[in-house]
Amino acid sequence: MSHHPNIEIVRKYLAALEYGVQSEELASFFASDAVQVELPNRLNPNGGESNLATLLARAEQGRGLLARQRYEIVSELADNDRVAVEATWSATLAVPLGTLAAGDSMRAHFAMFFELVDGKIRNQRNYDCFEPW
Repeated sequence: MSHHPNIEIVRKYLAALEYGVQSEELASFFASDAVQVELPNRLNPNGGESNLATLLARAEQGRGLLARQRYEIVSELADNDRVAVEATWSATLAVPLGTLAAGDSMRAHFAMFFELVDGKIRNQRNYDCFEPW
């Protein structure tokens, strides 16, 4: 694993998501003009684009849906202000979702691409591949 400063920032960001930090702390990882793009996936079939306010609201919503979540980094690569991360995500649901009951687990494989400016995430693009459920 690399010790590139931008990789360290992305690792800390993913850890903050795992721990379910509050919006103010999560916002500290992002530039004020941040954009997150989520490509179509099982949970979000149309994909979507979020500004900082929307992505913080979605993180808050996720805290209500999940009892816990974990990001296991499989690989990471940095090139100047760009970071690519492959991760396996797992979560335990706090509430029912689709055919899953509260307490059931979900897994997905994520490819995440970040652009950082001055140590802050300006762009994040996610390709989320959920295992069957």
